[in-house]
Amino acid sequence: MTALKWGIVGAGRISHDFVTAVQTLPESNHEVVAVAGKNKENVEKFAKEHNITRWYDDYEKLADDNEVDIVYIGNLHIQHFEASKLMLEHKKHVLCEKPFTMNEKQTTRLVEIAREKKLFLMEAVWSRCFPAYKKMKEIIDSGAIGDVLFCSVHFGLAIQHVERLTSTKLGGGAILDLGIYIIQFQQYIFRGLKPEEIAVNGHKNSAGTDESVGAVITYPNGKMAVVSTSARVVLPNEGVVVGTKGILRLPSFWAPTQLITPDETFEWPLPKSSVPFLHINSAGLSYEAEQARQCIKKGLLECPEITHNESIEIARLMDLMRKQMGVVFPEDEQEFQ
Repeated sequence: MTALKWGIVGAGRISHDFVTAVQTLPESNHEVVAVAGKNKENVEKFAKEHNITRWYDDYEKLADDNEVDIVYIGNLHIQHFEASKLMLEHKKHVLCEKPFTMNEKQTTRLVEIAREKKLFLMEAVWSRCFPAYKKMKEIIDSGAIGDVLFCSVHFGLAIQHVERLTSTKLGGGAILDLGIYIIQFQQYIFRGLKPEEIAVNGHKNSAGTDESVGAVITYPNGKMAVVSTSARVVLPNEGVVVGTKGILRLPSFWAPTQLITPDETFEWPLPKSSVPFLHINSAGLSYEAEQARQCIKKGLLECPEITHNESIEIARLMDLMRKQMGVVFPEDEQEFQ
């Protein structure tokens, strides 16, 4: 397989970090060849900054670019579904930023399209691709900390001032923006199990979107997860896994470089880049890019680290949390044939 040729949708901050991370990988394996955005001036500037040869101010033009193998979707939440759908319909593999879409219905439809077209589709839950997650699962599966009965995870940042967080039209709220991380973490710990009961509570802001949410999720055989998220304050931002024989701690659990076990602390240095990143540990985005390449190389249509069914389940749980909070998006009324 020659280098995987990437197209980028969106010329914002996360796309900057993704492209910068991909450019730490061998050019023989990855090449960013095109970028598209809605603002002509911004996308042209982005292309020049990242030495990308082709840029478009129309997503359709990127979809028509025959040199592009896979498209990274890095625009707004509300644009993920249509942009991903467009690329899949133009026979492009897709790595779409989280949240995959606005709800379970949209996520399910995207998965259906990808399977019909026999194309690789992955929700960019980059956390799952970090070495720390794989080591954590290895320890859990080995039985070293006994039977895992409890996990807690909290993710909060003081970002309530960000305009899109307070707009239902823009998919605002802590659940979609930050909550996906806590949902995927507890899902990863209790992988393969279905929740028996979910109790949700929290607060909405004056604009009617969720600013803080907590949930207790119970599973069979005495297993339980306690999760919370906030767009108003910084929380401990640590994942904790409790077994009958010991405890695992994952600092900065959404992009971890360290795992603390009862016996030792493991650390993994991130790839180095001469270009500054805008978000914490964004060099780790290179892990999911390489994961996508390996999957496509093997002819897989989904990533084993974050399967289609897991993405659908994450969307379902976020829908449930929003419903309990009374937060409704226009996309919730959308129906598919």
